[in-house]
Amino acid sequence: MGRSIALFFACAALVVLAGSFMAPGTVAAGKSGCAPAYGVDPCATASISAN
Repeated sequence: MGRSIALFFACAALVVLAGSFMAPGTVAAGKSGCAPAYGVDPCATASISAN
């Protein structure tokens, strides 16, 4: 039982790591000046004023 739980958490950690490596290149890879990650495009949100 303990081994299957450890295997589950190891697989979950691998999925999270793989997702973190894939995310920066999937949203808008065509823009060279921006590095979008996790669905947020910094080029599109740069024009939003904080005031």
